[in-house]
Amino acid sequence: MAYISLNDVTFTYPNGFTAVDNISLEIEKGENAAIIGQNGAGKTTTVKLMNGLGKPTLGTVMIGSMDTKKHTTAQMSRVVGYVFQNPDDQIFHASVISEVEFGPQVLMFDKSKKKRIVDHALELTGLSSHRETNPFDLPLSVRKFVTIASIIAMDSEVMIFDEPTAGQDLEGVRRLSSILRELHEEGKTVITITHDMEFVVSNFERVIVMAEKKVVISGTPRDIFWNFDVLEKAMLKQPYISRLCRSLNIPGNIIHIDEAVAAIAGG
Repeated sequence: MAYISLNDVTFTYPNGFTAVDNISLEIEKGENAAIIGQNGAGKTTTVKLMNGLGKPTLGTVMIGSMDTKKHTTAQMSRVVGYVFQNPDDQIFHASVISEVEFGPQVLMFDKSKKKRIVDHALELTGLSSHRETNPFDLPLSVRKFVTIASIIAMDSEVMIFDEPTAGQDLEGVRRLSSILRELHEEGKTVITITHDMEFVVSNFERVIVMAEKKVVISGTPRDIFWNFDVLEKAMLKQPYISRLCRSLNIPGNIIHIDEAVAAIAGG
């Protein structure tokens, strides 16, 4: 059985609105996967079901041997860390270091582990020089890294990032890519919701497409971004380099700029 398993899952709010409709999805331990789709496709609801912020109305969500219906959100958060799209919904301490140390303290890590993992989280996110800074004195783009550092410091097996590239400049996107690589090398299972298709092709080996509250398909970035039926159904665009090569009639189902350069040079 896969490490994360959603089986025939539906989620309906008390007002009757169905946000996710009979989806099934499996994610293996250590996978680095992106979930893409238009607003309203059900992406955020799906990942919130993974960490217990929502309980399925129908079906089951399993994380390892844990049925999310049988565990509290606090219990699930020890296994599945979730970085909100808006960091201001997640930050509540007056310094970066207090914010990042909070999770390890709640989890009762011993002193040496807490120091090691907090220092690692701060270094990985570029926040070592901001330890004593109030997070709300930092730009929004940097505050996002505060919440990322807080989740890294909890050492969860699964880490979910909701639109991490939103509002980031090139340096911020590069740092996010570095963080994803490091977490993947550490064996973490990483799931990222994003609208940035360039970020997807550069950082993920598996892409899950959602549309109309359902999972449409999953596959490699090349499989997904040259499947025009899927792109049309999900109202998605190819990455820029793929669109450019297509308009120039360059063959090869290209998704990376180095592929385009090689194809042009060899053509």
